[in-house]
Amino acid sequence: MRTSAFLYPWDVNGDPEAAVRTAGLGVRQVTLASAYHSTRALTPRHPRHRIVTASHAAVLHPVDEARWRGRALRPYPAGDWAPGDAYGEAAAALAGAGLDVHTWVVLAHNSRMGEEHPATSVVNAYGDRYPWAPCVAQPSTRAYLAGLAVEAAVRPGAAGTELESLGWYGLAHLHAHDKTGGVQLGDAGQYLMSLCFCAACADGYDRQGLDAEELASFVRGALEPVWRGEPSGGGWAGVEKLLGAGTAAATRVWRDQVARSLQEETVAAVRSAAPAGFQVLLHADPVSFHCGANAGVDPGHILSVADGVVVPCTGGAGPLTPFAEAVREGARGRVLAANFTVVSGMGGRPDRLAADVADAVALGATELRLYHAGLASDTDLEAVRGVLAGLDG
Repeated sequence: MRTSAFLYPWDVNGDPEAAVRTAGLGVRQVTLASAYHSTRALTPRHPRHRIVTASHAAVLHPVDEARWRGRALRPYPAGDWAPGDAYGEAAAALAGAGLDVHTWVVLAHNSRMGEEHPATSVVNAYGDRYPWAPCVAQPSTRAYLAGLAVEAAVRPGAAGTELESLGWYGLAHLHAHDKTGGVQLGDAGQYLMSLCFCAACADGYDRQGLDAEELASFVRGALEPVWRGEPSGGGWAGVEKLLGAGTAAATRVWRDQVARSLQEETVAAVRSAAPAGFQVLLHADPVSFHCGANAGVDPGHILSVADGVVVPCTGGAGPLTPFAEAVREGARGRVLAANFTVVSGMGGRPDRLAADVADAVALGATELRLYHAGLASDTDLEAVRGVLAGLDG
C-alpha cells in the first residue's frame, strides 16, 4: 500500500541524513510543503536546530514575479526559515534517496494576508474579522488561491500535489496562545460563528432570499443560549435547531456553491499547468458545512473533480465511509488516503497504527498518509517503521 510521510523543507535541508532516514521508514513518497502557514515546529533530529519559527504564511520556493505583477494579493516569500528554493533543495535530496515527491500546498489560511488586507477576511455576525481565514467567496481571493495553487503545486519534478484548506476556513484555528475554548460551541456554534458577512457573502445570502443584516441579527440571537453554556446540539440538526431549517439550508446552499466552484476552478487550473499524469488530491472532510484545513466537501462531487482525497483518520476511520460509498457509486479509481497523526505528543497513536490501518483498509482506504515524519520522536518513528515493514509500503 502506497504510504507518504509529510515533511517540511527545513526537516531535510542542512541534515545530510534526513532523506535516507525518511526512506528507511518504508514509505514510497514524501508530501513536501511548498506553501505553508505560519508555524512553530520542532526538529528533533536536525544537526543545526531544534525549533523552526515560520512567522508568516509563505511559499517555500522563489515567487514567480511575472505571475503576480500588479496584483495586490500575492504570495509572501519565506524568511530565513526557508531561504531560496528551500522546497527544491529538499525535493532533490528526497528524490535522490529514491522517494517520489508530491507538493503540499496550504491555501485559504493566511494570517499575514488578513492583517495587511483586512477586507479579504471572513467577518462574523458580530463584525469580528478572522485574519487567518480568507473569504473564499471574494473574486480577488479566489483568483489569488488558484494562482497560488498552480505555482506551489506544479514544482519541478513533483508527481502530484495535495491541496489543504481549499474551502471555507472559520472560527476554529490552531493558533499560538488560543483562548477560545471557554465555551463549548459544538458543530452548530462553530458553523454560526464561521458564517461570513462580508459584502460578497451578503450578496450571496440575498440571492438565497436572506437579508444579511437580518441574518446576522438572527445569528447573534441564536447564539445567546450557547454563550450561557447551553448545549447547541451536534451535526446539522444542531444548526437547524439554532437557525431554523429553512434559514440554515439557505446559508448552506450559498456556502456549498462557493466551495464547490472554488474547488473545481482550482483543480482545473492546476491540471492545465501540470504535466500528464499529475495527481491532484484534496485534504477533505465528508461533511460539507465543516470548515478548516480539511475542507468540507460533498464526497461524490469532489471525487468527480479531483483524483482523490486525504482524510483525517487519527480519531477513527469513519470519515472514509462516505467517500468509499461515492467510489462504489461510480467514482472508481480514486485515491482514498487515510491520514494518521503518528506524533504521540500531538495526539497520535503510533503504537496502534497497525490496527488503525487495518480499520481504514476495511473501510476503503487505498493509501496512507503519516503526519508528520519531521515532528515525530525516534520512538514514534520506530513504531511506524515496524508497521510499514508489514505492508507493501
